[in-house]
Amino acid sequence: MAMTTLASLPFPAIGPVALDIGGFEIRWYALAYIGGIFLGWFYVLRLVANDRLWGGEAPVSRQTIDDLLVWAALGIILGGRLGYVLFYNSAYYLDHPLEIAALWRGGMAFHGGLAGVVIAVIGFARARRAPLLTLGDLMAAATPFGLLFGRLANFVNGELYGRPSEAPWGIVFPGGGPEPRHPSQLYEALLEGVVLFAILRIATHRFGALGRPGFVFGLFVLFYGTFRIIAELFRMPDPQIGFLPGGLTMGILLSAPMIPIGLVFIWISRRGKPAGNGEA
Repeated sequence: MAMTTLASLPFPAIGPVALDIGGFEIRWYALAYIGGIFLGWFYVLRLVANDRLWGGEAPVSRQTIDDLLVWAALGIILGGRLGYVLFYNSAYYLDHPLEIAALWRGGMAFHGGLAGVVIAVIGFARARRAPLLTLGDLMAAATPFGLLFGRLANFVNGELYGRPSEAPWGIVFPGGGPEPRHPSQLYEALLEGVVLFAILRIATHRFGALGRPGFVFGLFVLFYGTFRIIAELFRMPDPQIGFLPGGLTMGILLSAPMIPIGLVFIWISRRGKPAGNGEA
């Protein structure tokens, strides 16, 4: 029996454009990035203002976080775009280099965005003589907001959908053929957004993780890598790449090293000096 006869949920007819003002389109994907960045910034300010989480005065000031916002935003956008160009569609962009700047046409990669933020934070920390690992912890604590909104925007756009599914919650995506498919974007929103935020929130508010520089960043890298690999088991690989040898995907290949890297940062945090020694 063809899979088209299986029960499935309808795809919501929302469309990728949130607002159209005289031909000027504001897309859900752009709003997801903006909302994730500013909500994450607000959350980081709350963390910095709570001395109890640090075992003393936070080692960074509000002004430091305000200044870091621009650096982090540029790291996310530039790194995310270049990561997509290099990891997922390099052949196309070699032939069409001017298209690299066409962000409004989509094409961002989380791993590239992560690398961009890491580079931005390192540069900022050196320029401002701010505590690098603490800044990394704060950025990691805020990142699940952007991941949640970004994956929801992927779902609204009908992109990055999952593999064919016989589950009763399978969805027939536009452009995904007649088969019901896993809503893998929602799986990622749940794991990378909600569950990961809960883990980091418990670590910071119940176990004083911010008092050990590098610990929150290590947790983030460890669990993101784990959750992304799980999600990749349900997600279709990008069509221009397909499956890699052994049934792997590019997402799995890029995420697997994150697990040992996260463990290394957790180990470093347990051996380092505690935070809470004043502002920078």
